[in-house]
Amino acid sequence: MTGSGERTNPVLGRLEPVALREIWPHEALDFTPWLLDNADALGEALGMELDITTAEHPVGGFSLDLVGRDVGTNESVIVENQLETTDHSHLGQLLTYAGGTDAVNVVWIAREFREEHPAALDWLNARTDPDTRFFGVEVSAVRIGDSAPAPLFRVIVQPNDWGKTVRSHAHGGDSSGSDKNLLYAEFWDRYIAALGDAGLDWSRARKGPAQNWFNTTTGVAGAEFSVNFGRGDTVRSELYLGHHDPEINTSRFQRLQQSRTELEAAYGGTLTFQPLEGRKACRICEIGTGAVTDRDNWERLIGWFIDRQRRLRAALAEVGGITVA
Repeated sequence: MTGSGERTNPVLGRLEPVALREIWPHEALDFTPWLLDNADALGEALGMELDITTAEHPVGGFSLDLVGRDVGTNESVIVENQLETTDHSHLGQLLTYAGGTDAVNVVWIAREFREEHPAALDWLNARTDPDTRFFGVEVSAVRIGDSAPAPLFRVIVQPNDWGKTVRSHAHGGDSSGSDKNLLYAEFWDRYIAALGDAGLDWSRARKGPAQNWFNTTTGVAGAEFSVNFGRGDTVRSELYLGHHDPEINTSRFQRLQQSRTELEAAYGGTLTFQPLEGRKACRICEIGTGAVTDRDNWERLIGWFIDRQRRLRAALAEVGGITVA
């Protein structure tokens, strides 16, 4: 209100659309490399922690735009880009890429979807097995005044995972394994909720994976933070070094091992360094006790995971973080 009692309205800008070709003139040379470096923007829309590692991946006589994985579930993700209206040719390529890579999550990005193409993706989601999912995502861009343009990703097609899970159980399977997977999914749902309640933005996941581990990105390719259930009623909070190049994992592991005294002092406890002989990966972790089947202990386990991850992340920052290579 002003001194005379009149209300003063805030000054607001207006969102203005920006032509995609103004930002990315060439799909393969401009948009695909940008998305490779900014996968988090797409991941936020999809509810995934995307780690996109490869562009222009050869599949037969074609080149798939992007290949990566969902860090939270370790499931494969492929992305086909189209900065124009969708067409039958790209739908055919999408199916070729899905078959050629045995992908779990298949993402088609376009400026606009013709009416028949979301229907085709919905049909595929309804008839494929629970380990194959198709997403349709429309991309646009906006700005306010003279600001830099901002991308907008809108998911217009996504799978009905719950329906697929129900059909899977109805057709039989390992009920004991399925029951435990449902426990994992419920536990991680509560873990995700606890992260939000604590104001921690470690994950963009919207639902818990039906598996014994939950990974979040470190911001460095080939390295993840992980909390998981192990064998013999054990739990772990860890830094997992799983780059596809074993030499990079070894280099990162050895550098942190050289800083072990400082790292453990910052962590406030003892850490276990596991080079994982015979495997490409390495891990640095703390091991505790617990089982997902012990529901009465879930609150304690969630608190333990969050506390250990807070301390591990802070300790790594104290010693300079994870080397890129």
